[in-house]
Amino acid sequence: GPQDVRDPTLIWLIAREMARIHAIHAHNGCIPKPNLWIKMRKYFSLVATEFTEQASNIRIQQEVPSKAVLEQEMLWMKEHLSTLGSPVVLCHNDLLCKNIIHNSKEGHVRFIDYEYSSYNYQAFDIGNHFNEFAGMAELDYGLYPSQEMQMDWLKEYLQAFKLFTNKSDKVTPRELQTLYVQVNKFALASHFFWGFWALIQAKYSSIDFDFLGYAVLRFNQYFRTKPTVMALQISE
Repeated sequence: GPQDVRDPTLIWLIAREMARIHAIHAHNGCIPKPNLWIKMRKYFSLVATEFTEQASNIRIQQEVPSKAVLEQEMLWMKEHLSTLGSPVVLCHNDLLCKNIIHNSKEGHVRFIDYEYSSYNYQAFDIGNHFNEFAGMAELDYGLYPSQEMQMDWLKEYLQAFKLFTNKSDKVTPRELQTLYVQVNKFALASHFFWGFWALIQAKYSSIDFDFLGYAVLRFNQYFRTKPTVMALQISE
C-alpha cells in the first residue's frame, strides 16, 4: 500500500530499479519520441463525446471541468512541459504500489504490469510515481512526498542513473534541483492523464469503483497544485 513506497529500505530500491529501466537504450540507435501527448490526446478524444447534452453521464457535466477547459490545459501543458528538457527514456508509466514486487530474500524490487510502458519523459515516470504515494481507493494527497523526501529519492535515482548510463561524475546540486522542478511539473500531466483514463473507465469499465469520482479528484488536484508548481524555476 501507499505506506510501503515510503518504507526507507524500499524507497532506495525503487529509485534504483527505475533508474535501471530508464537506462535501457532505444534499439538501433533511433531517437525515441515521448508517447505522452499522443496518448493523452487519444484519451481526450475518447471522452469528448461525454461532454454533450445527450451524454449518458450527467455527473461529468456537473463535476468535471468543461471540454474547452480540459483541451486548453492539455495544450498549455504540452507547450510548457515539452521545453523543460526532460530526457525521453523507456518508462513504466504506471508505478503504483501493486506494480512493485519486493524480493526481501535477494534485496531487490521488480516492476510488473508493463501495459502502459512506452518511451516517455523521465520526469513523468517519477512524478507519476510520487503522485501514487497518495494511494487510489482512499486518495490522500497529504501523503505526497515532501521536498526533503523527494530530494533524497531523486539523489539516489540520479546516482543510479549515472551508474547505469556509464557516467562517473557526481550528482550536482543543479542537476538535483532541475530534476526536482521537472518532476513536480510533470506530476501535473500525470493527474490529467489518469483523469482522462478514469473518465474512460467510468464509461466502459464493469469494475465496481467510482471512476468518475476518482477523475474529479485528479483534475481537482491538478488545478490545486498548478500555481505552486508553476512558480518553480530551473535555476540558470
